[in-house]
Amino acid sequence: MASFAKAVMAAYYAGSLGTTCFGLVEASMRHHTCGDRRNPSPIAVLLTLTFLALATLTGSTAGALAQQTMASSDKLWDSMKSDVFGERPILIDTGLVRIEAPKRAQDAALVPVDIFIDPAKAPEGVKSVTMIIDANPAPVAATFQLGKEAGVTHLSTRVRVNDYSYLRAIAETEGGELHMARTFVKASGGCSAPAVKNQAEARASMGKMKLRQFPAAETMSKAQELQLMIRHPNNSGLQRDPLTQYFIPAHFVQKLSISQDDRLILSMEGGISISEDPNFRFDFAAHGGGDIRVEATDTDGKVFRNQWPLEAAGL
Repeated sequence: MASFAKAVMAAYYAGSLGTTCFGLVEASMRHHTCGDRRNPSPIAVLLTLTFLALATLTGSTAGALAQQTMASSDKLWDSMKSDVFGERPILIDTGLVRIEAPKRAQDAALVPVDIFIDPAKAPEGVKSVTMIIDANPAPVAATFQLGKEAGVTHLSTRVRVNDYSYLRAIAETEGGELHMARTFVKASGGCSAPAVKNQAEARASMGKMKLRQFPAAETMSKAQELQLMIRHPNNSGLQRDPLTQYFIPAHFVQKLSISQDDRLILSMEGGISISEDPNFRFDFAAHGGGDIRVEATDTDGKVFRNQWPLEAAGL
């Protein structure tokens, strides 16, 4: 994170950032500093870095709006990967991790993504998976930490895709190896697409959760499978209010933890690329009938919690 921040600030002082990006920074700073521009909160700093990354990682604001190709998406990846993973080697298409998404998305703001992990390819286990969307303003869509012995082999969610781009899944094993898979998606405008619901309705239902359970017999697997749905606008900061045309400040679920009793199944640190009303479906190795517990924290510091008995989970 430190090297990433340095790269962003270097671009800032070099004057290479576009005016659109600065407008978004101003909006996020106004929203999160409570009027004190001299002492911004940590969240304000995080959001500022996120939006400044728009120009740092894509070269310029205008460049980010151009339709990307597979070759240009790879160039974006090459320019950012050292900021995310340092100089560590990344193994490609080893079969340990696989990512699937539609080749052409019907809705760029709600692109379904499936990530698969083959435990046979990593006997020591996989401890995390990072999802990257090369052409998005904040390319690191989410990092998922997997609980030890949680047995997660499949995870799906929905993301915003701002331009034609590779979607990448980088799995890190317990031994420290990095394995990457990728798929190219044709979609554009997902990060600035209007919200599905009006903001008043979104605020009224914010934080409500539902958990759906899929019995092992239904999924043809010995693993338990769950689907977690969270009501939250997950505003990207690039959307405009339809009446005022001002940018809606970024406001999204930043941290998520899902556990069975006190045993972690998975956790997430997410950004603006996760779609409105975050939705996660995953499998795991259930240990007994302990409760499923969920805690989510958004960028305003609001914490949402819920829990369900495993045997009674469902809609």
